[in-house]
This record gives sequence, structure tokens and C-alpha cells, in this order.
Amino acid sequence: MSAANKDQQRLKQRLYWRCRRGMLELDYLLQHFISHNFTQLTDAELTAFQHLLETPDAVLIEYLMGRSVPLDPRLCHVVEKIRNNTAY
Repeated sequence: MSAANKDQQRLKQRLYWRCRRGMLELDYLLQHFISHNFTQLTDAELTAFQHLLETPDAVLIEYLMGRSVPLDPRLCHVVEKIRNNTAY
């Protein structure tokens, strides 16, 4: 495995760990998304996803359930990707 592949694998594992939120619904949605879509995300999407993970749980669940939307269009894009790529 090349150094670049190892770095990508470490990033995926780090993000997966950060997806553990303590709220079962968020854990499922975020971990499922990163597990199944990591390799298809652009650098900009990965950056936006990392920023999204800084959102408080109560706000994040509202975004992912479609009850509110982020003001930042980059976050909005990632929220839509999560909502569209996760089987409930």
C-alpha cells in the first residue's frame, strides 16, 4: 500500500471515529455515509464534511432529517449527499 493510500485510509478511519456522536441516529447516518461514500468524495466535500462534524448534535440531526438547512452552501451540499446516499 502506498503512502498516499495509507494517508487516505487513516483519514477515513479518523472521520469514521468522529462520526460517533452518542446519538444512535447520527451514528448510523454519518458512519454509513463515510463507510460507503468516502472514496467518491472530492477534497472540497471532505473538508465540508469535517466542518459538518463540528456542528452540535441537535442542529446536525435537524439538518439530516430535513427539518432545517445549513446556511453555508458547501455544508448544504454535503447534507444533501448524506440524505441521498443513506438508506434509512
